[in-house]
Amino acid sequence: MIPLSEGAAVADRGSTDDPVLRGTNQSGMRAQNERLVLTLVRQHGALAKSDIARITGLSAQTVSVIMRALEQDGLLARGTPQRGRIGQPSIPMSLAPDGALFFGLKIGRRSADLTLVNFLGQVQRLERQVYRYPTPGAVVDFVSATLPRMIADLPAPLRGRIGGLGVAMPFQLWNWVTSLGAPQSEMDAWRHRDIQAELAALSGLPVFVQNDATAACGAELVFGTGERPKDFLYFYFGTFIGGGLVLNGQLFTGRSGNAAGVGPIPVPGPDGQTRRLLDVASMSVLADAMEAAGESSDHLWAQHLEWRVSPAVLEVWIDGAARGLAHAILSAAALIELEAVLIDGWMPVGIRAELTARTHAALHALDLAGIDPPAIRQGTVGANARVLGAAAIPLSQRYLIDQNASGRDA
Repeated sequence: MIPLSEGAAVADRGSTDDPVLRGTNQSGMRAQNERLVLTLVRQHGALAKSDIARITGLSAQTVSVIMRALEQDGLLARGTPQRGRIGQPSIPMSLAPDGALFFGLKIGRRSADLTLVNFLGQVQRLERQVYRYPTPGAVVDFVSATLPRMIADLPAPLRGRIGGLGVAMPFQLWNWVTSLGAPQSEMDAWRHRDIQAELAALSGLPVFVQNDATAACGAELVFGTGERPKDFLYFYFGTFIGGGLVLNGQLFTGRSGNAAGVGPIPVPGPDGQTRRLLDVASMSVLADAMEAAGESSDHLWAQHLEWRVSPAVLEVWIDGAARGLAHAILSAAALIELEAVLIDGWMPVGIRAELTARTHAALHALDLAGIDPPAIRQGTVGANARVLGAAAIPLSQRYLIDQNASGRDA
């Protein structure tokens, strides 16, 4: 997404509840103001013209022109008129579900997912392929076999409303050979293949690439429900634990796009020795423990609704993961004032709830002198946060205000 120019809409921390988003009545800023209106409507669910004028400082005439254009473009839909005591009834406007569609591709260490979502982030289709380890060829073959079929199944009028393909994937996959048990020669192919260019040529769509855990955090920011903290640290449990960071309501990706890569954070291990967070709080740690106990872990990667694991193995893993998270959160809170920490992952909701509760307890058992501890909450997007976050990248790039967008346009 283009950076905001002088006079364009910016987030102002003038309110402790919501940022006051300001627009401009200058000519030539219509596109930026349209993004602003769509961002506000997405955040609030539905807004009348008068609400948007009040929030943004735009003139009533400017707002009317913008919203009329967005409605004509099929991006906004009229709601039921709300009658007040005086004057004409206000008409709330909300996002039109079929106003735009987006593909999201998650390239994981154990599986690939391809989804199609509508403008509200609702999943229209989701296809999945499980593998032992990822290779560029396998991923491209999966997309080439699946994406054209998804497009062909759409009604003809909707095919022209596809806004792009977002890709969420771990960076430098070739460095995870030992952990994945994959042949170095096959994983080295990731060094030389331009997966972004290949997918752009295959799909004919603009393609954007982002770190997978960062994308999951972006899904929480764009599609999450309930209270949205302005500043939060996000943890996602996959094969390895990853994270994302939101500051002042914006996804912070850093110089290389890999900010808040929480896996390497040093934390105490079960033996008291310093370990990396990913070595105590990843699904791969649980899988290794299951295999050592004679339990198959294959089903962990195929689905997330039910984990068939013995209570003894699960108990040890949850406790170790919670303690590791608590120490990582303490380190982060010492550097950044965080309102909340959100925990999500490829796991059953009951286990996520238990892990969140134990992380809260473990954090508050530490010495918090001088620290304002953040609230520890469950994520609201769920197991598919990475692939939904992938789909949120082209949506954000094209339609939302985001000064820190990092997806690379093909």
